[in-house]
Amino acid sequence: MIPVKPPPEPADFDAKVRKLGSRWLDRHPDAPARPKDYWKKCRIDLAKGFHHLCAYGAMFEPAGTVDHFISISQNRELAYEWCNYRYASGWINSSKQNPGGILDPFLVQEGWFEIILPSLQLRITDKREC
Repeated sequence: MIPVKPPPEPADFDAKVRKLGSRWLDRHPDAPARPKDYWKKCRIDLAKGFHHLCAYGAMFEPAGTVDHFISISQNRELAYEWCNYRYASGWINSSKQNPGGILDPFLVQEGWFEIILPSLQLRITDKREC
């Protein structure tokens, strides 16, 4: 598995996403609906920061999505925070069910997983620390 490093926050992220998003949250504190998707404005920067590799699958992803590692339903305040974003394949992003059961790609270290050939089975190794 390829370790994933957090990409640096783009210089214009605060103006393009965080400030607009914070303003939206302030104006809609009790809105049951999903917040406005200002994070889409940084999708290209996020893709470049992840070298177009899905944070979860480590595979090339030309049309990935902005994944909120901590979901908006868990913490709306992180909806517009760069540090909470992971670049992800759309199907993986939409398949996440148990937010507490997902390993943060930023924490994965070299050697924690191995791929068994020719089946391409991904298996955890004894090098992973709990």
